[in-house]
Amino acid sequence: MSPKWDEQLIVEQLRDNRQREQAFTLLVDHFKEQLYWQIRRMVLSHDDADDVLQNTFLKAWMGLDGFRGEAKLSTWLFRIANNETLNFLERKRQTLSLDDEAAIGVATRLESDPYFDGDETALQLQQAVAQLPEKQRQVFNLKYFEEMKYEDMSALLGTSVGALKASYHHAVRKISVFFHSLD
Repeated sequence: MSPKWDEQLIVEQLRDNRQREQAFTLLVDHFKEQLYWQIRRMVLSHDDADDVLQNTFLKAWMGLDGFRGEAKLSTWLFRIANNETLNFLERKRQTLSLDDEAAIGVATRLESDPYFDGDETALQLQQAVAQLPEKQRQVFNLKYFEEMKYEDMSALLGTSVGALKASYHHAVRKISVFFHSLD
């Protein structure tokens, strides 16, 4: 059983060079699964998500001295993960256009992924989400899967709550249209 999470204590330990490594291990253990799925919903591939997650924690480790504690650790880590994910997608886009990726087929990529164990509906949802513009996909994933509050999303993404609500509304409408087109 893992010890109870005490963010303030972890922050204090991260600032103490003698306890930093142990505290960072606790930080990784506490957030790795949640961050993995945040990343995975954007990049779709398990191997890519693992790479982005590893880069996220590497950036966090290197940036510990810059963490001022003005935001929660989760917000700070989600922002790093978000930036790493967007950087990964941008690099990928430069080598493969989004249309080419759509041609490859989200379903084919997910079904061939040994780590994907979703049912048909989950697969269709991922297909629908993959067709959303990047910003709407990001907002939908954070709201729907992570159940993140708009205020927290606003802090993470640097976007107004109103704009986030509009993005989520448009995403839900497009996903609804996608499912109705399957009938």
